[in-house]
Amino acid sequence: MEDKQILSQIMKYTNEEERLYAKENLSDEDIKSLKKINVELDQCWDYLNQRRALREAGKNPDKASLRPPGIVESYEQ
Repeated sequence: MEDKQILSQIMKYTNEEERLYAKENLSDEDIKSLKKINVELDQCWDYLNQRRALREAGKNPDKASLRPPGIVESYEQ
């Protein structure tokens, strides 16, 4: 996946997240969707950051991989 595609996916998730947060009352399903979106956003940002780091190090950005939720969710902010 190219950086442009990853950024497009990030925008899609961000737009959906904003749509849900704009609701007056969130249903249980909305809350579940938000949690899923947050994990997917973290994965996308991690993937994009891996690609950028590899590129800056003169390596092939295609060697980056989408890490599982358990890994990206355990990062400290």
